[in-house]
Amino acid sequence: MNLYAIVIGLIVITLLTVSLARFSKVKTKADYLVAGRSLPAFVLVFTLLSSWIGSGSLLAGAENAYKHGFAALWQAAGGWAGLILIYFIAPRARKFAQFTIPDLLEARYSQTARVLGVIAVLFTYTAITSYQLIGGGDIVHLIFPNISARHGQEIIAAFVIVFTAIAGMSSVAYMDVAIGILATVTLLVALPILTKSAGGWHQVAAVLPASHFQLMGDFSLLHCFELLIPTCLLMLGNQSMYQKFFSAKSEKDATRAVVGWFIGILILETVIVALAVVGSALFRTGEVHDNPREVLAYTALHGLPHIIGAIMVGAIFAKVISTANNFLFSPATNLINDVFVRYIRPDASNRTILLVSRLMVVFLGLWSLAQSLGTRSVLEKALYAYTIYSAALTPVILAAFFWRRATAAGAVSSIAAGTVVTVFWASDIVHTHLPPALAERDAIFPALIASLICLFAVSLLTSKPTEAQLAPFLES
Repeated sequence: MNLYAIVIGLIVITLLTVSLARFSKVKTKADYLVAGRSLPAFVLVFTLLSSWIGSGSLLAGAENAYKHGFAALWQAAGGWAGLILIYFIAPRARKFAQFTIPDLLEARYSQTARVLGVIAVLFTYTAITSYQLIGGGDIVHLIFPNISARHGQEIIAAFVIVFTAIAGMSSVAYMDVAIGILATVTLLVALPILTKSAGGWHQVAAVLPASHFQLMGDFSLLHCFELLIPTCLLMLGNQSMYQKFFSAKSEKDATRAVVGWFIGILILETVIVALAVVGSALFRTGEVHDNPREVLAYTALHGLPHIIGAIMVGAIFAKVISTANNFLFSPATNLINDVFVRYIRPDASNRTILLVSRLMVVFLGLWSLAQSLGTRSVLEKALYAYTIYSAALTPVILAAFFWRRATAAGAVSSIAAGTVVTVFWASDIVHTHLPPALAERDAIFPALIASLICLFAVSLLTSKPTEAQLAPFLES
């Protein structure tokens, strides 16, 4: 355990050093929110990779793989599909060069769309941050059994709040470079070692059900799409991603970063699922059977040589911290840019903005911690968060870039419908009054259908947007 504690300690010290090193370079709102729009493609690749692969992959995706095998890649495939379209969006997003998604919504639609966008982002991103804290708490508990998972969450929340508050996007992006390299190398090295210790793939296949190695496994086609579509739509509308594009040095850097990002998540998501599948063959019973979301960290502790296991646990820990940083920082920028500066103190000095920004990080971090303490399933929480964002925001964000006829009224009704249906579907009312076959389905299809109907129908029934509204979103 001393070895694992040393590795975790070194990672914490490294991350803190990076944050403090960037602190002196943060002097303005743009420096804090979008790193002064100076990030090169190399940094963008790793910060995008680190922000995407967190507890959603390392806990929820791994839990799915432990239970169902390689069919869990349907969830990851949503991100892969989304990135193909993002390749064409990235240069347009950098050309627009604002700070947040609500900036985009107001410029293309209206102030009302901006406010509703802020609400949707706050609910989604604090929920995503909350299960990063759960993942970090699980790791702390595994390494130090005398510390409960709950206390572990509180410790991780403190780390995340401090790291994020220090230097904003600049510290987040440059920490992600170190974390991304560490996690990529470690996971790639761990897979063949773990597979060999399990007796090779033929032995893994002999131990596990045949469905673990089939395209859809034991899922129905509908269930596969319920995993794929929310992930795809979250990827397409992900505010954290757009903020990275807004932070890019140029449109060319943004486009190049997408290519590297696609290659990175294609490899890492597959490796993560493969590690969980091998772990499920090695550890069919015991603690990990009762808590399958811990399969990667548990396997690193009990299935790998100590030094490799310690580094892998450290890499998972770092990835969870990194993703929590990204998803905590993103809604904080909304409260600053879209509420404080927009409506409360438009003339606020850079010093005031930086101070309030850091206070918002603390507030949202505590809110995320409160959510994490009441969460039972990371996978359910992840899909709930993905669905709110996917149904409420992604359709209107894509329409801003690709459908000239989308109107402010259509966007407002779409955001409202997607949010309301998702929240309603998660309530007890649905399970009480709808047939079980319908009530047990994920919210993504009813929420997305309601959102799209409102977007298209209301847009076609209202006046066309002006050329001034369209200009920032059209190709040169």
